Amino acid sequence: MRPWVLSVPVGSVAFVSDGLFDAPDAAVPAGHSITAIVRGDPDAPLAARMRPATLAEVVGQQHLLGPGSPLRRLIEGSGAASILLYGPPGTGKTTLAALVSQATGRRFEALSALSAGVKEVRGVIDGARRRLSVGEQTVLFIDEVHRFSKTQQDALLAAVENRIVLLVGATTENPSFSVVAPLLSRSLVLHLRPLSEADIRQVLTRAIADPRGLRGEYTLTEAALDHLVRIAGGDARRALTALEAAAESARDATLGIDLVEASVDRAAVRYDRAGDQHYDVISAFIKSIRGSDVDAAVHYLARMLSAGEDPRFIARRLMVHASEDIGMADPTALQAATAAAQVVQLVGMPEARLALTQATIHLATAPKSAAVVVAIGAALADVAAGKAGAVPPHVRDGHYAGAAALGNAQGYRYPHDDADGVLAQQYPPDELIGVDYYHPTDHGHERAIGPRVDKLRRIIRG
Repeated sequence: MRPWVLSVPVGSVAFVSDGLFDAPDAAVPAGHSITAIVRGDPDAPLAARMRPATLAEVVGQQHLLGPGSPLRRLIEGSGAASILLYGPPGTGKTTLAALVSQATGRRFEALSALSAGVKEVRGVIDGARRRLSVGEQTVLFIDEVHRFSKTQQDALLAAVENRIVLLVGATTENPSFSVVAPLLSRSLVLHLRPLSEADIRQVLTRAIADPRGLRGEYTLTEAALDHLVRIAGGDARRALTALEAAAESARDATLGIDLVEASVDRAAVRYDRAGDQHYDVISAFIKSIRGSDVDAAVHYLARMLSAGEDPRFIARRLMVHASEDIGMADPTALQAATAAAQVVQLVGMPEARLALTQATIHLATAPKSAAVVVAIGAALADVAAGKAGAVPPHVRDGHYAGAAALGNAQGYRYPHDDADGVLAQQYPPDELIGVDYYHPTDHGHERAIGPRVDKLRRIIRG
């Protein structure tokens, strides 16, 4: 397969045919040049035609584009640092890379990590070195840079460090885990966020009216617009692709929700992320897990995912629930929920829905216990009531000059000196001696640790 490589002077093209709105390895349609597509070829996909042509058209990412920010300086032509753009699909990584090249007047070279190898990387660098000798600088854009092997990434180091190229890498995975440390240290990591609902609404509204888009030939009903915003999930490319599918299916100038649903083959779930349905569904989700109804829990999970709920929100609720309603009855529940949250962060949607489902099933079928909640609640209540007496001297810190003279750490008995690793010793303040906060249930793992907790208390308290 021919490596996906784009090399064009900035004067002839503003954007590559990949990234913000296209699949990384998308081929240029027969009969269309790269320049035609990015300049608004009427036969190009709507998402490609609607790429921002200037910084003023960029929607979202204001946390990275404030006055004086490194990215804004680059786009305005005054910065010189290589950057790694890290964020989910459809948030503008390729667009921002092209704007950097356009504003700085440098040549724009692009590689796709899906198809380019060390040979292609070195070829681009050699060309950049020749152009630099005659005063022409190069921006090298690498999409999916996390897919480059260590050898491929190492091939970039000297060119980046010596500023033969200004590297702009795009990745959907956390570069701390996917980019080699030397390259990471030579680049600024900029985290792009999913576009907000207001951002997606602005993108769609502009596409309806803009001459590059649907030229005002269609009217989108409010319900249809709301649905497109929901299913976009913060991805501008997804939103515009769905809008284009609806327009292609339309028999008249009005694009209603029925048409949009049929076009994108997804039902409009009655779920308002900012309203009562949001709280009702997440409440039902958690209560179904607490009640061990695995099927209802999976149903409510599907409703949230279908409506475009932030998967990070779902993952956070699973982590909380793992301790709140399961706790030590199944200590692996928290591990499962935390692992699902990591998958959401490192892999992203749609694949992360499988990890969220696995964690939901794990938690719903796990034995339940509220003993963790009761324990910390009782302890906090005692602290609030003023039961926070002096720490016994023998368990205080003794690692500083003068500690022994104060009696700190004197007489402390080291548990590992005992054959069982447990011995009689006072740990809590005087007024809390003999107070039990943790009361294990007879559910799951707590059935086994309950007797052990009783035995430990008897030994420790003498």
